[in-house]
Amino acid sequence: MHDNLQIHMDDFLPLRDVVFNTLRQAILTGELKPGERLMEIHLANRLGVSRTPIREAIRKLELEGLVTMIPRRGAEVAEITEKSLQDVLEVRRALDALSVELACDRITEEDLEQLEKACKTFEETIEGKDLKKIAQADVALHDIIVKATGNTRLVQMVNNLSEQMYRYRFEYIKDESNHQRLVEEHRVIFECLKRKDKETASQTAKLHIDNQEASVMAQIKRERSRR
Repeated sequence: MHDNLQIHMDDFLPLRDVVFNTLRQAILTGELKPGERLMEIHLANRLGVSRTPIREAIRKLELEGLVTMIPRRGAEVAEITEKSLQDVLEVRRALDALSVELACDRITEEDLEQLEKACKTFEETIEGKDLKKIAQADVALHDIIVKATGNTRLVQMVNNLSEQMYRYRFEYIKDESNHQRLVEEHRVIFECLKRKDKETASQTAKLHIDNQEASVMAQIKRERSRR
């Protein structure tokens, strides 16, 4: 078990939710690695809680697709497979393209100001090398675009994919060689929204996802070859 896996108490949340959030964040950021067994008693001892909230958290994580139950082995962190990656990113690719196309028509000057600030924040965060902050800045930037569409259903659909998407995004961000490409693609999308260039915005949004898929797919294959 990782020494830096710690529970962060929240006076406003029940213990079971705090445990769930702690384990989910550890999986999404790779602190708990794909294929790693989740032993209830070890997790309970490590986090200083009983086994009941651990068991409840593992059930919820299984429903989210972040944990897999293996016969005779128990719970394991779900592997990042080519199929799971492709399934999520195929949908996200279409939603992101739709988002920028709608945002070209509907984005306000205030939204554009927020988006420009988000681009700058992302660039500044990259300099700090904190992967969690980089991923959060990336999510915040894309959320502004989706919200700017004014389409409640679209926002809901993107949010439904957010946890799985965060996991793949984090894997992508781990490779620093991708950082400058991310900065450039964000800037292109911002400029396209500003001048209402739907075609280039859509192409860049799709490329944004295609590059992520190619990078994480290569990581999956490298990991497999080491086993």
